[in-house]
Amino acid sequence: MSVQATAAQARAEQVVEKLRASGYDAYFVGGCVRDLLLGREPADFDVATNARPDAVLKLFPRTFAVGAHFGVVLVADELDGQQIVTEVATFRSDGAYADGRRPESVRFSESPEEDVIRRDFTINGMLLDPQILKESGDLSGSVLDFVGGRADLAGRAVRAIGDADLRFEEDKLRMLRAVRFAARFDFVIEDKTAAAIRRLAGQVEQVSRERVRDELTRMLTEGRARRAFELLDSTGLLKEVLPEIDRLHGVQQPPEIHTKGDVWIHTLMLLEQLPEGVSPTLAWGALLHDVGKPATFTPAPASGPGRIRFNGHVEVGVRIAEDICRRLRFSNEDAEQIALLVENHMRFGDVKRMKESTLKRFFRLRNFPEHLALHRMDSRASHGDLSLYDFALERFEATPQEEVRPELLVTGRDLIDAGYTPGPRFKELLAVAEDAQLEGRIRTREEGLTLIRQAGETGESV
Repeated sequence: MSVQATAAQARAEQVVEKLRASGYDAYFVGGCVRDLLLGREPADFDVATNARPDAVLKLFPRTFAVGAHFGVVLVADELDGQQIVTEVATFRSDGAYADGRRPESVRFSESPEEDVIRRDFTINGMLLDPQILKESGDLSGSVLDFVGGRADLAGRAVRAIGDADLRFEEDKLRMLRAVRFAARFDFVIEDKTAAAIRRLAGQVEQVSRERVRDELTRMLTEGRARRAFELLDSTGLLKEVLPEIDRLHGVQQPPEIHTKGDVWIHTLMLLEQLPEGVSPTLAWGALLHDVGKPATFTPAPASGPGRIRFNGHVEVGVRIAEDICRRLRFSNEDAEQIALLVENHMRFGDVKRMKESTLKRFFRLRNFPEHLALHRMDSRASHGDLSLYDFALERFEATPQEEVRPELLVTGRDLIDAGYTPGPRFKELLAVAEDAQLEGRIRTREEGLTLIRQAGETGESV
């Protein structure tokens, strides 16, 4: 276990000890228990207790009542120089869910069993007694399981606690979470749980767009993206949250380039290559890179030469990607990078024919390694030829950044001083000088100004 995870567990143990010393019950709960039983490193450790929020606030010096109405308090501390935050939740039962996310009322409880039966899935509904674990070292003997989570871990199943329809009616995001957990752990979604998702998939639109975005991003970056999107498809959720991706089904591609199948299959093959921890922008770029193809599909001629075409699919894809990013409320920075990945993914086809200046400008794209990575995945999922990737990678790594973005020999101030008036042609003349500099045809400001005078005389354009 990493230092951070060990510190988080140690702090959570201290929280439990202090609660118990004050006369309260307290346990680890939820995902940390699941992950420990699976032999995985928990991302964090949550605590459940019968102590009311006001008691928790009094017991610990640094707390944040982020959800005290729902019984949730964050306890903050430093351990070995690290900031550790432990979520402490009071045992509770929930009233009706009017907004498809939060209960209208909660009733605090003394019973850990009453608390876990209102949670989402059996594998997330187990408690663990850290004191027993510490004293005996017996992980199995320290678990309290009122919902059959141990059996479902053994059976590799994601199962809703109690009535699946009710669990999803309470919080529609749980349908997406079921898919994510099944994909992440390579589990199946239990039949009744899957059937409930298919019945209620249309209601996922009630979930805030930010929550949908975050859940989809987790699916794309946890190392099992293909499996996640296959499950989204089979449960009917895909056409609800990303109808643009659902439209990739059945869109045929030129068999001489894409030997494996339609645009949907090709996209799944890219998703399969996304490693755990991949950049979210690269992951979304891989998902959306061919999103413009359904709208631009042109079949091969019935007779004679020719093949399937997608003329303009990049431009259309950029607009669709931008629409999706707006709809899901991505940050401006992330939306711009995703659109740039879609916009430039076909440019590698010309990389060996590019002028030196064009190639260096290509390398200036923000986070160019992501563009390289997308091209590599795209190539591996189609023709398998990585020669253009290898060429671009070699040139990119061999070209110093000071050559890609050199200090300009000729600036706008230089042109003004030389008597030129700012305007449309002004910008073109500066580009003439910059291209020549990138290509090594000029080495000084004077050479650049001479070239500009010649270009001005001949009307050369760029």
